[in-house]
Amino acid sequence: MDMDALVSRCRSYRRFDAGVPVTMATLKELVSLARRVPSAANRQPLKYVLSCSAQMNALIFQTLAWAAYFKDWPGPEPQERPAAYIVVLLDTDITQSADVDVGIAAQTILLAATERGLGGCMLGAIMKDQLGEALDLPPRLAISLVIALGKPVESVVLEDLPADGSIKYHRDADGVHHVPKRPVTELIQAVYG
Repeated sequence: MDMDALVSRCRSYRRFDAGVPVTMATLKELVSLARRVPSAANRQPLKYVLSCSAQMNALIFQTLAWAAYFKDWPGPEPQERPAAYIVVLLDTDITQSADVDVGIAAQTILLAATERGLGGCMLGAIMKDQLGEALDLPPRLAISLVIALGKPVESVVLEDLPADGSIKYHRDADGVHHVPKRPVTELIQAVYG
């Protein structure tokens, strides 16, 4: 798959086929790829909790908020929940902040998952105290992000911003998830050469 297709297919999926498993071997492969990406000052402060266990997945699920613009949607129904999660942790004994590292690692994980026919969603709205307790994390490991993974069952379509400029994603009557994107001409502020 070429890079354009890979990036275009790498969307935030929120509904999955819960009957299609994601193996622990796959989760370890994804983290192994993420460990090879650049890290500020090469500190490598990220650690990971991997889950493809139904029991642990259920505990993780209940600590997450799924879609800010879908106010009345508590998240996917049981048959559409992720088959696996990767919880991204910051080892605060190594550094107190690593937002760029987290972003690079998480996007690498999602791109690699997409290349393997999976989909995912980075979730930052987390009840961190509750999840940390469920995972029995030591105080030095701070939860940065949760990545939900599975076989997507929804279509996500990128489209140009509407005339009113709204960036709010939405679902149509057929359940297709529409994501407006700003045009590249709005993003590029200067060009030299």
